[in-house]
Amino acid sequence: MGILNIFSKRQKALRGETPDVYQYETIPQALKIQIIHIIQDTVGNRSGNGYGQTLSDKVYHKINKDLSKEYGQFSLTNRNDGPIFDRVYEYFFEESDVEKCLDIIELTFLLIHTYVRENFIRFQREEGTTQEVNDAIDELNIRFKQHGVGYEFSDGEIIRVDSQFLHSEVVKPTLNVLQVSKFLEGAKQEFLSAHSHYRHKKYKESLNECLKAFESTLKAICKKHNWEHSANDTAKRLLNICLTNGLVPSYMQEQFNQFLGLLSSGVPTIRNKESGHGQGSEIKNVSPDLVSYTLHLTASNILFLSECEKKL
Repeated sequence: MGILNIFSKRQKALRGETPDVYQYETIPQALKIQIIHIIQDTVGNRSGNGYGQTLSDKVYHKINKDLSKEYGQFSLTNRNDGPIFDRVYEYFFEESDVEKCLDIIELTFLLIHTYVRENFIRFQREEGTTQEVNDAIDELNIRFKQHGVGYEFSDGEIIRVDSQFLHSEVVKPTLNVLQVSKFLEGAKQEFLSAHSHYRHKKYKESLNECLKAFESTLKAICKKHNWEHSANDTAKRLLNICLTNGLVPSYMQEQFNQFLGLLSSGVPTIRNKESGHGQGSEIKNVSPDLVSYTLHLTASNILFLSECEKKL
């Protein structure tokens, strides 16, 4: 991995100058430059110069085309000359809108995660790339942490990180479980969607996706074990079915009854009270802190239930 623990970095750490809390409003220019270095090392930046597109040209043209279309523009920049790499990442370097910068990072690393990975030998041979795909993704996430920027690329998407401890101990293990458990594919998509809505400040939508992910996990467990249930069962009903069928060991029954009370008053109730019903005569604002709490509570619940299911 292309990260060096150089003298100046060690001295900053000794002086306590490294960030210990995350911020979300800016992406430092130094971080942007480091990200561009990672992209060059993994994708390359060799231009065809009028003699046909290189592999790296294809990546950068797709980024320019896809994002321009989404933004309702003909191109990310007004420039028509020079390599497409320069045009895309000059735009990235000069853009002050954090979400648009994250769009470029997310789409670039999604293509690294898929297209570059599938053609890795060709990229090495034709583009002279030196950095492997997993190494590039790992370095991106480490660079985010080094700069105290609260985002991470995970499972093809940029997700927001609110607490390093909670993220490493709760969210990441949950994503790993959802990734490897094929019967939880629906819950995975909904959980990632909840994070995506949260990052874009669509807090009510995020709460709805939290509940969907939680309920999908319960339904998937019931379906996998042929426990009688209905597609319209509520989260509370699904929890009771799982308990009745021994999802939790009997010696933990009393403790889990208390946990059931927490679950019943947690994700489902938060969603029902805050986003599941009409607003009435007043517009209801959902607190981002409440949504952050709900995301972590959802992750904890999914992880716990998945671990219990493995032991059946």
